[in-house]
Amino acid sequence: MLENQFKALEESIDKALAKDFNQINIEESGTIVSIDSGIAKVKGLRNVKNEELIAFPNGTMGLAFNLDPNAIGVILLGDFYGIKAGQKVKRTYKVADIPVSEEFLGRIISPLGKILDDQGSVTPEKYLPMERVAPSIMKRAPVFEPLQTGLKVIDSLFPLGRGQRELILGDRQTGKTTIAIDTIINQKDTDVVCIYCAIGQQITSVSKIINTLKSKDAMKNTIVVVAGSEDPPGVAYIAPYAAISLAEYFMEKGRDVLVIYDDLTKHARGYRELSLLLERPPGREAYPGDIFYIHSKLLERSTHLKDEFGGGSITSLPIIETQAENLSAYIPTNLISITDGQIYLSPKLYQKGNLPAVQIGLSVSRIGAKTQLPSYRNITGELKLAYSQFEELESFSSFGTRLDESTKRTLERGWRIRQVLNQPQHSPIEVTEQIGVLMAVTTGVLDAVALDRIDEAEEHIRKAVREDDAFREHLLGDEKLKDEVKNTFIKKIKDILKREMDI
Repeated sequence: MLENQFKALEESIDKALAKDFNQINIEESGTIVSIDSGIAKVKGLRNVKNEELIAFPNGTMGLAFNLDPNAIGVILLGDFYGIKAGQKVKRTYKVADIPVSEEFLGRIISPLGKILDDQGSVTPEKYLPMERVAPSIMKRAPVFEPLQTGLKVIDSLFPLGRGQRELILGDRQTGKTTIAIDTIINQKDTDVVCIYCAIGQQITSVSKIINTLKSKDAMKNTIVVVAGSEDPPGVAYIAPYAAISLAEYFMEKGRDVLVIYDDLTKHARGYRELSLLLERPPGREAYPGDIFYIHSKLLERSTHLKDEFGGGSITSLPIIETQAENLSAYIPTNLISITDGQIYLSPKLYQKGNLPAVQIGLSVSRIGAKTQLPSYRNITGELKLAYSQFEELESFSSFGTRLDESTKRTLERGWRIRQVLNQPQHSPIEVTEQIGVLMAVTTGVLDAVALDRIDEAEEHIRKAVREDDAFREHLLGDEKLKDEVKNTFIKKIKDILKREMDI
């Protein structure tokens, strides 16, 4: 009897001790040694892990980045005013993450998941770490489904597929962001989720982009992630990783996602600034040795998953800025080698008024035409050949030599192709209308139309396509364009142009 009482008392004491032990909050703290320009040096955190979050006194979080023997180099992810040397910091035992939810669609957020608009709070479904391993090769499916940009020059000559990574590059003020925004606008009536990540941009520029998306009714399926130029460099550094984690949430639910990084030049410069402040050894152009790795691990997370893993995809359009048309600089060559192709925008074409200012000779899509509709594939071969011959002859004819009739015809058609490929900004064109217009120009229907009336003729062709449901259905099908269908449409276009424009 007495033995049982002692045993019961012993068990109750053990339970009480265990309860008290579980309630003990063990903290590991350190001391700030120095702080400057978004970087803090901290001592005392002996067991801290790489890229672990560290809590500072004013509520700002920091990312443990340099694990040196004597001190920890920490990148601050927020306001560092009020933080002083000698203050205590604490480990959080967590990595940087971002809240994810369907409710973020149509919203403007910071890379840390903070709501930046005035439309109320969002209830996160879960949190995803910003640093995640890219899907393995066995989980990936081939890229074959097209992602239409609505831009004739890109959809015809450099088609994009869902799951592709296509670089947009060019000097400043050549229309890089416009191409990306037009692509987002073209997805407004599709099931594609769009994420626009602004890195180190002026708030006025971001506001204009948001207003454009709202005016075109494209904000409903878009998330804008903003790391402004006034934010610390640490926030700009994590911004693209936050955007891709958000995209992976939708991809893992079987959705198709388009991510725009605008732009990775500022991201690279911000990382160079952080690395130099952390006293990491500089390399080429003063960039640290792992500058290739930070972009490759980001873009490698864009893919098309197999159906058994959800079948979703992430298409990435990174943007970078070149200087004086120098494509052989460090960051451009890095990203050209990582991505599946590039769209190069020429300042010379931009100054001539050829918009979008895509230089066809220096642009490429390495996925190829397999992402195009079969009916589109039928006409792009002719288009590329005709335009390539035209560009070669145009430079030759500038010497003032006498030209034969065949050369003149090639030049006349080339000028019309160039005029047709021009397109006003924020006016994406539906794919069947693109096919109709490009079919007309490659078959010579527009040869008799004066250059200053090409736009008028294009409107008549697009209207004819919109009103012909059977033709549109044939273009969107899985079969090649039949000759009889093509010839019937060409005859119809000729009759319309003769009637409406007296040609």
